[in-house]
Amino acid sequence: MKLGSLKEGGRDGTLIVVSRDLARGVRVPHIAPTLQRALEDWSNTAPRLNGVSEALNGSAAQTIDGHEVFALDMAALAAPLPRAYEFVDGSAYLPHVERVRRARGAEVPESFYSDPLMYQAVSAGFYGPRDAVLVRDEAYGIDLEAEVVIVTDDVPHGVSAEAAAEHIQLVGLVNDVSLRNLIPNELAKGFGFLQSKPRSCLSPVFVTPDELGDAWKDSKVHRPLLTHINGEWFGAPEAGEDMQFSFAQLVAHAAKTRPLSAGTIVGSGTVANQSTDKGASCFAEQRTIETLRDGKPSTPFMKFGDTVRIEMLDAEGASIFGAIEQVMKRQD
Repeated sequence: MKLGSLKEGGRDGTLIVVSRDLARGVRVPHIAPTLQRALEDWSNTAPRLNGVSEALNGSAAQTIDGHEVFALDMAALAAPLPRAYEFVDGSAYLPHVERVRRARGAEVPESFYSDPLMYQAVSAGFYGPRDAVLVRDEAYGIDLEAEVVIVTDDVPHGVSAEAAAEHIQLVGLVNDVSLRNLIPNELAKGFGFLQSKPRSCLSPVFVTPDELGDAWKDSKVHRPLLTHINGEWFGAPEAGEDMQFSFAQLVAHAAKTRPLSAGTIVGSGTVANQSTDKGASCFAEQRTIETLRDGKPSTPFMKFGDTVRIEMLDAEGASIFGAIEQVMKRQD
């Protein structure tokens, strides 16, 4: 099934079930008012939500369980989880890490191949799929990061990777916005990201892993992640290739010393492949490729008015999660 949230009902939005073709939706207040509430009682709410999904996809009914079926307006959607208790973002695609470090003459520590990189990201609010990215100054170095995310139910403290796979309940996309020119000074302090990592944007809908069919295997999504900048193709690396750590491993890593609350979002990190033939998922990656090839980067970071579109298509060419479509805008 596919789930989204409308920009109504408060800070956590209003949960809706969305049709497979992303054309229609229906509110489900009799099951759960918000996606967060649904995830907190997932064993009970998931079968009922799936029943609504089957009815929505299986007929042209105008109402389901007494609730109106309506045409889906992407601009009316909030993020599926407008805010979350936790967002932990990994860096599971080591080709990206290797290239970035090589460009500055640094080696990749051996531990990176056995112990995931991960940081605590902003979770108090996410942009909706058509919301502008607000930044105060272009000089901050505005960048996108096209990633896959998963959402968990309650995850026990110290869960194994094998058991963690059973706690992955939803899959989606994120534009993990980065302000690249603020990162070096922050990391030099040895205390991680803060100002350089503002709010991110989530895809219009999250889907259950079974909605992905054969594309969901070994706790990875095996489809290209397509990015366009100002309408021009930017990259489509394969999300299932060169992912050093699966989502199950990332969940287990995050839960090593603490439980994870239902609704925790776990990010894959910027999707990247060993081969650069399929383009990039962020400007930092593209600039690194240029530096290694030409001795210096030639692609600038994003400017106000620039647009980004991030999407994943199924084998038939249909959008799985809907597209993230954003414009970069000055924060007044």
